[in-house]
Amino acid sequence: MAPRHRHRRTTAVTALAAVALIVPVGVGCSAVEKALDCAQLAVEITNDVDDLQDALSGAAADPQDADKILDALDKDVDKVGDRTDSADVGKAVDDLQKALDNVQKSVDSGKHPDMTPVRDAAGELTGVCSP
Repeated sequence: MAPRHRHRRTTAVTALAAVALIVPVGVGCSAVEKALDCAQLAVEITNDVDDLQDALSGAAADPQDADKILDALDKDVDKVGDRTDSADVGKAVDDLQKALDNVQKSVDSGKHPDMTPVRDAAGELTGVCSP
């Protein structure tokens, strides 16, 4: 009996997956495009956060590189905010922007910034942007 039960579960999962693929098409291309844009930008932001961490770490800390990366992050965060109307994405964008502002203040004052809030907010954004 176990194989038959497993077959039903597999069939149900397959049917749900098919519905999940079809529903976005019914919603419209613009919604799918927005979700994909958000996901792509979230990946870019995560990569920028990694680059920022590298620029700020150890003896090789370079404030000029950090400033360039912070500028790139600001632009990408603005793009995400402009391209979606999701409340969850909006909150994640706000949290990330606040964390980036704190990093910028630390860099400007010559202090080593705490990157934990930036990584946490970038992770939150990646989670809410996942299609």
